[in-house]
Amino acid sequence: MSTVVDELGVRLKTYEGRAAAVAGRGKDAVNEPMIRHWCEAMGDTNPAYAGPDAVAPPTMLQAWTMGGISGHTGRTGAYDELFDLLDEAGCTSVVATDCEQEYLRPLRPGDEVTFDAVIESVSDRKTTKLGTGYFVTTRMDVRIGPDLVGTHRFRILKYAPARQKQKIRSARRPRPVVNRDNAGFWEGVARHQLLIQRCTDCGTLRHPWLPGCNACGGPDWDTVEASGEGTVYSYVVMHHPPFPAFTESDHAADAAGPYAVGLIELAEGVRIVSNVVGVPYDKVRIGLPVRLEFQRYDDEDGPLVLPVFRAQEDREGGVG
Repeated sequence: MSTVVDELGVRLKTYEGRAAAVAGRGKDAVNEPMIRHWCEAMGDTNPAYAGPDAVAPPTMLQAWTMGGISGHTGRTGAYDELFDLLDEAGCTSVVATDCEQEYLRPLRPGDEVTFDAVIESVSDRKTTKLGTGYFVTTRMDVRIGPDLVGTHRFRILKYAPARQKQKIRSARRPRPVVNRDNAGFWEGVARHQLLIQRCTDCGTLRHPWLPGCNACGGPDWDTVEASGEGTVYSYVVMHHPPFPAFTESDHAADAAGPYAVGLIELAEGVRIVSNVVGVPYDKVRIGLPVRLEFQRYDDEDGPLVLPVFRAQEDREGGVG
């Protein structure tokens, strides 16, 4: 019985354990402005991240190590060599697959971050729906002085893209995952009501639905119906993969052009992710006024009612 040897895989394995960065240093000390911007972008109002005794959100760990456009001086050539080998073998595409972080102590304004990074592992050759390639995992150890304060593992797939066998034609929409925590929300949508949870202990509104209040921890709640008024707080335009079911356009029914996904801030103060309709995707803007409506979609899986947000005319009679 003959065994096929993956010669490229054998070469890639020699990079395991090699340093990717040595004695790297964060370009900025942990600081209040970056913490504030992060919290505003994430909508995180935890009081632990503000005031004289503030700490940085743990999930900002990587932010303090990023080198920006100019990069870090502590970077070694091993990682670039590894990528060059993969590129030469036709694995020219890359996608991030997952990251794992461990927090050993909070970071505080004024902390000076240093770090080392290592190529922790390279997988055997794997075939996925995207294509065939290798999973590469790096581990970064983050320190304040001599003390390890956190680790950051980041895994990517470097692959040769698979050929597309056929054009995507299905216009079926994926169904929402309904469970015991959010069933009441979807029951309201079916009745053309957008229901927001309200804690009966402290009165805080919350969305998405949760089993308990993230402000006071109270387990009891009731609901209020949203007025339907809102504005675009943020948005992204999806270009790929093409998905005809989400495309709002005047093209043919099977067109799969770009579409806008908005983070909508409701008049009640909570935010919800949904499609922005009634306006071309390239006319969606932050601050664009929108109004809730319910759209019904019928396909082979049966009827589906979803909340979407239609762009409204601004004071000058236009949109965007």
